[in-house]
Amino acid sequence: MRLEELALIGNCQYAALVHAGGGVVWCCMPRFDGEPVFGALLDETRGGAFVVGPADGSQGALRYVENTNVVETTFRGADGSFRVIDFAPRFIQHERSFRPTQIFRVVEPIEGAPRIRVVCDPVLGWSQSRPRRQVGSHHVSYLGFDADVRLTTDVPLSYLDGRPFALTERRHLVFTWGAPVEEPLAPLCHRFREQTVRYWRQWVKHCALPPWWQREVIRSALALKLHCFEDTGAIVAAVTTSLPESPGSGRTWDYRYCWLRDAYYALGAFRLLGHFEEREGFLRYLLDVASAAPALDLLPLYRIDGSSDLEERQLAGWTGYCGEGPVRVGNAAATHRQNDIYGEMVLALSPLFHDHRFAGERSEAVERLVIGLAEKAIAVSGIPDAGIWEYRNEWEPQSFSSLMCWAAADRAARLAERRDPDKAAALSEAASRIRQELIANAWSEEIGAFVGSHGGREIDAAMLQAVSLRFLGPGDSRLHGTVDVVKRELGLRGWLRRYRADDGLGTPSVAFVICTFWLVEALARLGRTEEARSLMRHACDDAVGEIGLLSEDWDPIERRMWGNFPQAYSHVGLIHAAFAASPDWSEVD
Repeated sequence: MRLEELALIGNCQYAALVHAGGGVVWCCMPRFDGEPVFGALLDETRGGAFVVGPADGSQGALRYVENTNVVETTFRGADGSFRVIDFAPRFIQHERSFRPTQIFRVVEPIEGAPRIRVVCDPVLGWSQSRPRRQVGSHHVSYLGFDADVRLTTDVPLSYLDGRPFALTERRHLVFTWGAPVEEPLAPLCHRFREQTVRYWRQWVKHCALPPWWQREVIRSALALKLHCFEDTGAIVAAVTTSLPESPGSGRTWDYRYCWLRDAYYALGAFRLLGHFEEREGFLRYLLDVASAAPALDLLPLYRIDGSSDLEERQLAGWTGYCGEGPVRVGNAAATHRQNDIYGEMVLALSPLFHDHRFAGERSEAVERLVIGLAEKAIAVSGIPDAGIWEYRNEWEPQSFSSLMCWAAADRAARLAERRDPDKAAALSEAASRIRQELIANAWSEEIGAFVGSHGGREIDAAMLQAVSLRFLGPGDSRLHGTVDVVKRELGLRGWLRRYRADDGLGTPSVAFVICTFWLVEALARLGRTEEARSLMRHACDDAVGEIGLLSEDWDPIERRMWGNFPQAYSHVGLIHAAFAASPDWSEVD
């Protein structure tokens, strides 16, 4: 099973991955960080799957219904052809988002009488044990879950054990967690499908787009939206856990949580797209998290309900994706010091005070939070930490963390100018001090670049962000030098690695997708437009396939995706890079 063979469906409550063979191979319910109901992605034998596919087990052609998160898989064989339509209902009902925890699967014959098979084999979470089945007249209930779990279908129940049968008419299957389906199935599936398609197409119509790379941006926007947990406003890093960063690396992390840093980058992408409800939701989430953090000692990540019980553990009995273990639940990064998060939270919130469209979200409480976060950033600047890459060896003062601490003080100073000039002056003075310290400690005249840690010699792709954060003027040779050194030293067949140092788990061997898009954005902002566009074309042609989804990592030698999938970070990077490298609409005929 390859990541390139998967498509994502979801509705901002849960998400699922559909394989080109017709199987739902990953789905946690009732929310992103729940236990898996279908987990074949991490154990093809015992993990459980929901398969609707050809009797011979062959693969079909995946595609998204244009401008939606509805997936169609078309199968063609000697006995005929058919398609499977998969979606998670999402639309507006009674002036609220309707997003039930339900998987809808519709099977349509196209020609002939193709023979298909249906297997619904859920598991009781990480135990991998099977629920007891209770058969009704047109449904099967799966007992042992914390909710009523049921498959309602007009497929003959005798065929649900995988026995092949001829598909001669449209069939419908609805897998539900919670309230079961109690109305006629065919019209319900048709209505929900039409309303879901309409919802996503209307959402896309409200997206701002760059003139170039529109299809890639639209798919990235749709994928990014599915990483938002609407109930609390959290934004998850990915909907999966334990997909290895590269073969044999042992780097298998659980990403089904809300990293504050990742959420900031996601909000920036939504702002470029012209969508703002995600920022409002995240503001509520952040206020809740901050209110529970004494002295604003924020963790790098939280569960999507804002809790912090994230003890990392390895699960026995799961073979792992392609046999690459271990399978992990929880994430030890929650115990790290990552000083950059204070800067990212200031940057996430400060647009509320500069963009009049957010006037209704401004409050003294939010302003106090922004100033408090900036003061926290000033206090921790230069203190050793795990940094953006969450190093698991001895910590050092990370240059990127100091850069974000500078950004926090700089942006907060501008905010304070209108209401508290003395506070603004203090923040501005701190920003100036951090800038000078960072230049003194992180700029290497010998290497010709800003390095990854104070006094170090290793190159770090995260320092490309000094360009977009306007740390120095766009004509400053130190920014150009950093870009050139990063490009040369971390380059891998037109892509970028994060760094080249041993991080406690070895040396990364594949490209980290967002870093290449950071390079595109940096080149564009430095006026090196043709370089930026050439790199953007290369990245999209090389790794963005027909489905349009991106993983965390890309192996440009084997031309294969690795890491958790889809990765919100990667799609955020693509969106930012596309806007930066595209011409203005006024320049396009």
